[in-house]
Amino acid sequence: MSVTGESRFPNLTLENSVLLVIDVINSCAHPDYEDAERNIHFNKIRQMVPALSAFITSYRRLGGRVILTTTVPWREPFLAENINDLYRESEEARYWSQDESGRAELFYEIPTDAATVFAKNSYDAFTNEELVATLERINARYIIVAGVFGDGCVMASICGGFSKGYRFVIAEDLIETTDDEDRQALQRFLKLRTWPLMYGATVTAREILAALSPAKVE
Repeated sequence: MSVTGESRFPNLTLENSVLLVIDVINSCAHPDYEDAERNIHFNKIRQMVPALSAFITSYRRLGGRVILTTTVPWREPFLAENINDLYRESEEARYWSQDESGRAELFYEIPTDAATVFAKNSYDAFTNEELVATLERINARYIIVAGVFGDGCVMASICGGFSKGYRFVIAEDLIETTDDEDRQALQRFLKLRTWPLMYGATVTAREILAALSPAKVE
């Protein structure tokens, strides 16, 4: 079904798009993985998750395809070497996990039925060659993106996917980061300025569903 009217993404269809949800997992959302000493809190992420869950369900009901990313265990043996180098060289940037339970990588309160799941060992989801091969196989040209962290893995994935030629529709109200004021300010600027000018339509979840729905979304 093609989008009609004065859409900001008139060529978007359910057939040529996929919803990519970045890292809505325990280590990025659950209270047990907050770190008060480093001012890492996830309240704003948890406030966003119910709306994201509803969007995933609605998108699936329309017939849309969903890809979820989680991470490998965020520990030195599993990560891309440039991340390990960064963490070795900068204590401020260092973010190795101490969790070996496997719980950190589980999805946090979002529906996973019928979704395709990929684990990544870097910030950018498009470094996973299997994910890129899947997008090519299903002829996805538009990536509808949501998830966390807006100023981290979401930003890296938008840049990585755009460099591979994909078009982006960015669900601005379904992307969040930690509660830190500086990170929130950076994310606001990305949504206001950087993403819409450089990477794709930055719109609400409601606008996306309205564009893809055969009937008006109330």
